[in-house]
Amino acid sequence: MNDDRLYQIGISLIPLVGCITARNLVAYTGGSREVFRTPEKELREIPGIGTVLARNIANADVLKRAEKELEFIEKHQIQPLFYLDKEYPERLKACVDAPVMLYVKGRPDLNMAKIISVVGTRSATDYGYQMVDELLSELGSHSYPVMVVSGLAYGIDIRAHRSALKNGLPTVGVLAHGLDKLYPPLHSGTAREMVAGNGGLVTDFISGSPIDRKHFIRRNRIIAGLADATIVVESAHKGGALVTAEIANSYNRDVFAFPGRKGDAFSEGCNFLIKSNRAALIESVKDLEYIMNWERGKSKPDALQPRLFSDFSEDEKIVITILEEEGPLAIDLICIKSGLPMNKVSPLLLNLEFTGVVKGLPGKVFKLI
Repeated sequence: MNDDRLYQIGISLIPLVGCITARNLVAYTGGSREVFRTPEKELREIPGIGTVLARNIANADVLKRAEKELEFIEKHQIQPLFYLDKEYPERLKACVDAPVMLYVKGRPDLNMAKIISVVGTRSATDYGYQMVDELLSELGSHSYPVMVVSGLAYGIDIRAHRSALKNGLPTVGVLAHGLDKLYPPLHSGTAREMVAGNGGLVTDFISGSPIDRKHFIRRNRIIAGLADATIVVESAHKGGALVTAEIANSYNRDVFAFPGRKGDAFSEGCNFLIKSNRAALIESVKDLEYIMNWERGKSKPDALQPRLFSDFSEDEKIVITILEEEGPLAIDLICIKSGLPMNKVSPLLLNLEFTGVVKGLPGKVFKLI
């Protein structure tokens, strides 16, 4: 396995260093290995890094724990994905709080052209199950492939996974713990089917992580961030599904909700999303296709037209060429690939936005127009 994995995992384990700070560290130092080799005095000069964080980075115990995780990964055939890896999901990379590391069991294509998240209450009704089955049955009969993401929880989540499997759709479960366990254990059989197919399991937690209530809220950002659209099937006026919908809205992703009858406890959340314009009403795949502008049989976006860049500076040409070859990229990845410092790339991108060549996306991600 790549030696850099040790340092990449290590970055995600540094106490008090979150996703945004970790990416800043990589961008300013030039790489994951360099984060741990940069003198403490220089680390303190990085925006957002003070004395305490600089000392935490120098803590050797972080890399010792990372070594144990590497052994676990190799033993159990788990794919680690650093946020700068080509295989890392591009949709998630565009989210400001995207995890630095993902751990994947199975071989799902997390960059499929069409991905939806299906979420809802754990106390689902027959109506909710029927809506899930009808939606995924319709999707399964279409010519374009769609991946279904959910959280493997009771109720709507597990129904979405099982219905996806039944209809030949790849499906991914996002976990709120490490891949050394599965919660709830009752869904282990379904999880094995997902891994054996074209789907799998995804988490940003290392092995040994405890099952904690707050971890389920944290994992919801991945459920929302992996998908083009989040579909809420049934939800009470409060619950994890509504949290996921709010996160998806904050990422500027489309949100859909199935309407329910007035007074039904597990339709209150969906009806609220619709009437407050937080979600579009959905009754069938046709509604999804119409709003998402999905054409049957068309699974990949049109290729970018060739561009002439003779009027730009040499540094601007470098940035434009990188974006044309790689597609949408986070600013820190642009810095690394171009070899240009952050304080030079930022104004370059701003100027390219003004000239109508580049468009900024959420999470400091940029793409060519």
